[in-house]
Amino acid sequence: MNNLLIAVCMACLTTAAAYAGEVKVAWQEPEHFTDIRPSHESRGGFQERVIKEFDQMFANLASRLPDGYRWNVTVTDLDLAGDIRPWFGRTLEEIRLVKDPYWPRMAFTYELLDSQGKTVASGKEDIADMNFLMHASTTTGRSSFPYEEHMLEDWFYAQQKEKAFPTR
Repeated sequence: MNNLLIAVCMACLTTAAAYAGEVKVAWQEPEHFTDIRPSHESRGGFQERVIKEFDQMFANLASRLPDGYRWNVTVTDLDLAGDIRPWFGRTLEEIRLVKDPYWPRMAFTYELLDSQGKTVASGKEDIADMNFLMHASTTTGRSSFPYEEHMLEDWFYAQQKEKAFPTR
């Protein structure tokens, strides 16, 4: 009985993954991005964490696309919310100061392909959220970058609302 239950659960997980859109994210020279600087981590470790978390954000959005759709994204710039400033505490270190003038911004190109490989939508985007502090309470908690996640989700939903991106 347990083996049957495990097999059914595995089949459901496999089926769920097969019925969602997929995304492939490329990062074009992240070492030259406007702001992908750490405050308390090594630069390389922070950059890896940023890429991993943003890849997951894009994957979460792609899961809302119809079956068989493929979304190719190339991130060309990222400016995280806040700004890195020196902090004169017990030791000299840097902190990320999050204030209104330091809103998040992201530039990327994309191509959305349907299940037959036909281009449905494509473009070059430079998105920003100047009011990012106004909706801080709407963060999902899935990411260390809630302002950027909210900005990206807003852009994605706008694409679906305008029918540029189909819905599941």
